[in-house]
Amino acid sequence: MRAWVLLLVTLPAVLSQGEKKHSSQDPCASKTTCHDCIRTPTCAWCSEPWDLTDRRYLERKRCFLPTAISSHSFQCQREFMVNPSNDYRLLEKKALTNATAIKKTSSHTYTQSSYNRTSFHEEEAIQIYPQRVSLKLRAHEAFRFSVKYSQALHYPVDLYYLMDLSKSMEDDKEKLSDLGDLLVASMQEITNNFRLGFGSFVDKVVMPYVSTVPKKLAEPCTGCEAPYGFRNHMSLSDNVGTFSVQVKKAAVSGNLDAPEGGFDAIMQAVVCREQIGWREKARRLLVFSTDAGFHYAGDGKLGGIVKPNDGECHLNDYGEYTHSTFQDYPSISQVNLKVRQNAINVIFAVTSEQIGVYERLKDHVEGASSGMLSNDSSNVVDLVREQYDKISSSVEMKDNATSDSVKVTYYSACKGGGPAVQTNKCDGLKVGDVVNFEAEVEVTNCPSDPEKWKQIFKIYPVGINESLIVDLEMLCSCPCEKRGDAWYKERAEECSYHGTLKCGICECDSTHFGRACECGSETKHKPEFELGCRPDNTTLVDCSGRGSCVCGICECETRENPLEVISGPYCECDNFSCDYANGELCGGPDHGTCVCGKCHCNGNWTGDACDCRTSNLSCIPPGGGDVCSGNGECKCGFCECYEVNDGRYTGKFCEKHPTSAGRCPDFKNCVQCLMYQTGPLTKEECEKCPFVPISVDVVEADIEAGEVLCSYQDEDGCLFLYVYTYSENNTLIVRAGEERKCPPEIFVLGIVLGVIGAIVLIGLALLLLWKLLTTIHDRREFAKFEKERMMAKWDTGENPIYKQATSTFKNPTYAGK
Repeated sequence: MRAWVLLLVTLPAVLSQGEKKHSSQDPCASKTTCHDCIRTPTCAWCSEPWDLTDRRYLERKRCFLPTAISSHSFQCQREFMVNPSNDYRLLEKKALTNATAIKKTSSHTYTQSSYNRTSFHEEEAIQIYPQRVSLKLRAHEAFRFSVKYSQALHYPVDLYYLMDLSKSMEDDKEKLSDLGDLLVASMQEITNNFRLGFGSFVDKVVMPYVSTVPKKLAEPCTGCEAPYGFRNHMSLSDNVGTFSVQVKKAAVSGNLDAPEGGFDAIMQAVVCREQIGWREKARRLLVFSTDAGFHYAGDGKLGGIVKPNDGECHLNDYGEYTHSTFQDYPSISQVNLKVRQNAINVIFAVTSEQIGVYERLKDHVEGASSGMLSNDSSNVVDLVREQYDKISSSVEMKDNATSDSVKVTYYSACKGGGPAVQTNKCDGLKVGDVVNFEAEVEVTNCPSDPEKWKQIFKIYPVGINESLIVDLEMLCSCPCEKRGDAWYKERAEECSYHGTLKCGICECDSTHFGRACECGSETKHKPEFELGCRPDNTTLVDCSGRGSCVCGICECETRENPLEVISGPYCECDNFSCDYANGELCGGPDHGTCVCGKCHCNGNWTGDACDCRTSNLSCIPPGGGDVCSGNGECKCGFCECYEVNDGRYTGKFCEKHPTSAGRCPDFKNCVQCLMYQTGPLTKEECEKCPFVPISVDVVEADIEAGEVLCSYQDEDGCLFLYVYTYSENNTLIVRAGEERKCPPEIFVLGIVLGVIGAIVLIGLALLLLWKLLTTIHDRREFAKFEKERMMAKWDTGENPIYKQATSTFKNPTYAGK
């Protein structure tokens, strides 16, 4: 195994780096090589040739903070310091200009009307400044530079109209043919350098997309021609008068399913730059017109087409797409990639039934927009003009930098002025407006492959074939680590002829190790070397138990936290085992630093944790007076109050006698006046109060912090509370309750009325109770009577004692005659 032992000897940290508990530690201390050192922001490396075996140099650091000490000579001679800085240079800086052209006009006559064909000798406009820069960057050190953009007057425009010519779009085709002249005239109002082209699409000529029955294949619908994938009818040309003629000549076709092969057509219209005629410096518009959805990657399997789309141009001499039946539809990401690479703005002009789908699609295609087309395309001219104005009035800056190692962030105030905010897009622009962007480039990490340390990337406005080229060089290594440098020596004497000297440290061969490669298998365990790792003969522990003895020199352990460093000739020191105060090592960087396990305090602080002030100013009450009011002793910047017979003095300045209220009476009237607008003070006297109380919901006092709680009752019988204390700079602070605690009001009339009402209600309740009981008793008696009557066995009409007033007799001998 190859053992490379590299030198790193550091002092304890002496500069705060903003860490909560390790704020006094040095981020450079743990870096063992020059390239690791310069990849750490603000760190510098010293390649000075030291005697690598001399213990006097063990207190010096190779990787250090050059800002930590006023003079670098103690740490490193300036000529040996490796501290590369960021470098920015303008390589190409042509000024922003408008497009100019010399017109040459000739007349041409067509069957419908006459057109003037205008040709141009063009001078290219420049819309982005600068055009090329060189940038050398250290890792994790962001650098900002300015990028300007301005939309040029009469900037060339190439518009290619790509239309769905399935049967359902027949009326749209006729309308487009009629509106061709109007479209040309509308675009020529924008620029005098305008070119127009026309193409159409249907779908793949395989089942199930189109019928392959011979008769249907020849004429899929009445008056239709044979289906096709994509056809370029008219390449981009300044002879715009032929547009309407070509649109009218194009015949519609038909297919079976609802989605069309629009992605095939977009891909060919974008990548076939020569056949379509896209110009290098022009705003390229591709208007995609349809009333249907689209097939995408994977749909080709339905027709037995499994070969992925290759994203290449496949147009024959007649402008027809030849690979429609050989390869699948493109994916959305493929379409987006080609659109971005070719700087083309796609305008989806679709009917109301499809607008929702294409609204979502445009979000996945860079620079795309969408608009609603009427059922017969009668609004196509307004739609194209509207979308062009929308595109041209906005600029969005993007880049193609590798996201895993380079980060680019954009800032701009756009047209509003004021400070720049993070944004890469500005809207509401007009021709001639200059927008200033600030591009912040940061190398987030150095790639493992050194060949990637030099990169070229572009910053460009979306949809414009102009860009700022950035030649980026990442400063990820030191010159002295490369063969040919003066401080690069192979088999160096400084390395005992057993290693390579790089930037002042040795990289040993596979059989040696040590700071100067002085150790090998034959010297590793010699007793005299082990004695060099012990401070005296009283211990048998090498390197204080916190390192390894390598040929008589201690190699201290590396802590998991890189800011925690063990150092010293015998690893006896560290910068993390000092006392803490207020949750910070040695009280924080303003109080002191941790050196070799002990706090070294700044001038105004003392104590084991640098938590005690050296002066007694903090013990003098505001407005002057004796230290601790003469009632205590100032210790560590705080008053320690004396104890008397009645108890102990209290308060931050021992101003409160055990039997007194302290300064509560002094602040009472001011608190009443300022908080509750009560008390004896007038308005003028109130304005002269030496403090403004802080309003709080709950008044609580921290006795340990020296806060004093005061409570009083005012003339209204209301209780109010407040607390007074002093800040670190002896400023009086008073916190008072937002509301007073007043006794509730007594309403006599309400009480009297309540008593009367209660008596009346009780009387009514008693009457109702008496009535209820009486009713219940009567009902019970009646029920009892009814029950007894029902139980009687004879009626009064059958009383045996009863005799009628007359007597009736019968003669037994009477015969009835």
